[in-house]
Amino acid sequence: MNPTTSTPGPHLWLIRHGETEWSQSGQHTGITDIALTERGRQQASALAPLLATQTFDLVLTSPMQRAIDTCQLAGLGDQAQIEPDLHEWNYGIYEGRTTADIRKDAPGWSVWTSPMPEGENAAQVGMRAQALIDRLLSRGARHIALFSHAHFLRTLAAVWATGAPSLGAHLVLDTAAVSVLGYEREVRAILKWNHQA
Repeated sequence: MNPTTSTPGPHLWLIRHGETEWSQSGQHTGITDIALTERGRQQASALAPLLATQTFDLVLTSPMQRAIDTCQLAGLGDQAQIEPDLHEWNYGIYEGRTTADIRKDAPGWSVWTSPMPEGENAAQVGMRAQALIDRLLSRGARHIALFSHAHFLRTLAAVWATGAPSLGAHLVLDTAAVSVLGYEREVRAILKWNHQA
């Protein structure tokens, strides 16, 4: 899974954490610090051979334990630094609930388009993603690994490619999946998406 290396800017490797009980059930998991399942630990360990093919200048992880554990099991824990802006969306009053359950109270609800009382909406998460991208581009690192969460990484990719979070609604991201952002010539692009080890 080697993206083109003759590009003008860095490659951002996006790694979603392994399976948790809530990712399996579809419950929105933002601020709840839930552990990996045994399958999630196996998924994370399976990433190690793939990530070992790349030398990373910078490895950052969400402060949530499921991301930290995925990073460790994937073999990059010794390099990792905690990056608070990699945390998942704050789902506010919808934390721990599935979309189907939420829609009983709020028909048509979507994380991408609906208000998020006591949490973060898509525009706010998009601003957080843009601020992180700006900081990463200023670091001078060529190959960066980011261990984070589904909705945030989908937002980050959308903002990278288009400047707006809305594309994230169309980017499905499985547990322990690897994606790569970079450039086609001078244009920001999604080079690889939702790769499974």
